[in-house]
Amino acid sequence: MNWLDELKWDDKGLIPAIAQDEKTGKVLMFAWMNRESLAMSIEMGRAVYWSRSRSKIWPKGEESGHVQKIKSLRVDCDKDVILMSIEQIGGIACHTGRESCFYFELTGDSSGSLIPAEGSKHWQAVEPVIKNPDEIYK
Repeated sequence: MNWLDELKWDDKGLIPAIAQDEKTGKVLMFAWMNRESLAMSIEMGRAVYWSRSRSKIWPKGEESGHVQKIKSLRVDCDKDVILMSIEQIGGIACHTGRESCFYFELTGDSSGSLIPAEGSKHWQAVEPVIKNPDEIYK
């Protein structure tokens, strides 16, 4: 059996993929892969995703230069989620110019409670923009 056949693809032929910084363990981004993009990723040694919004193969960094070099690749126990340990070239994974796409944090009142009181919850950007996206995508 081919290693790609061992994975559990969804009904659209996709599998979720998480990119995690190899040194810090920080989750940098989440995207989708299809069979072709995953095979290309392994062949090229860098993350290649499937863009659902553009319906095409998307080599990460093709426009921005922020390539993700794959250091290791794992799959979860159900073989339906991919976890890539990567080296993020340029230190920016997000199209907003941030290190990580996961830069919003649920916050609330000033009580310090992990769970904010009802009515006071909101999403707040907690990571800085490293580089203005207008300078990245010209």
